Amino acid sequence: MGQNLVEVYISEEFRASVQEVFDNALKGQEEANFEFPLYTKKEKKRVDVLLNATTRRDVSGNVVGVIGVGQDITERKRVEVEKTRVAQELQTFIDTANAPIFGIDAKGLVNEWNNKAAEITGFTSKEVVGRDLVEDFIDEEYRTSVKEVLDNALQGREAANFEFPLYTKSRQRVDVLLNATTRRDITGKVVGVLGVGQDITE
Repeated sequence: MGQNLVEVYISEEFRASVQEVFDNALKGQEEANFEFPLYTKKEKKRVDVLLNATTRRDVSGNVVGVIGVGQDITERKRVEVEKTRVAQELQTFIDTANAPIFGIDAKGLVNEWNNKAAEITGFTSKEVVGRDLVEDFIDEEYRTSVKEVLDNALQGREAANFEFPLYTKSRQRVDVLLNATTRRDITGKVVGVLGVGQDITE
């Protein structure tokens, strides 16, 4: 009690921003869901806090201080950081895999196109992302069967070792052996398909 909250308990890096939140609340400008770290006294352990800063007034309505209601979100932040790390790791794996990998969203539009897919087809990621995979890149003869495989995967029925031809930017035929895997978000909802292929042309 009686100690300066910001100077004593907030790390130097965050003092200015935390002080600003409290100063604003002292002017009646309250803050919701402001994140900052606290450090414990003995172990200097970081605790991530989600703060609501509310203006405190006396019976006459005069501002007399600030009430801060915090929530310890340390574990949540740790999980978020870990998810981000895993997602980045997965993205790196997809980008550098020695196999063509593509992804489509629930509408069949390309949202993933790795380096190997670009190398084999001659189409860069920038050229294909956002376009309809089946309509724009599959030969008319095979569109129905490829669309059926992808539609099934969007319904959770995955396919293994499905063969079809892709045509490169220079109109050369590339025979691909495809595994189509359902892609889901963290709630389990289907959000697309990830296709991992193998060039079996030769």
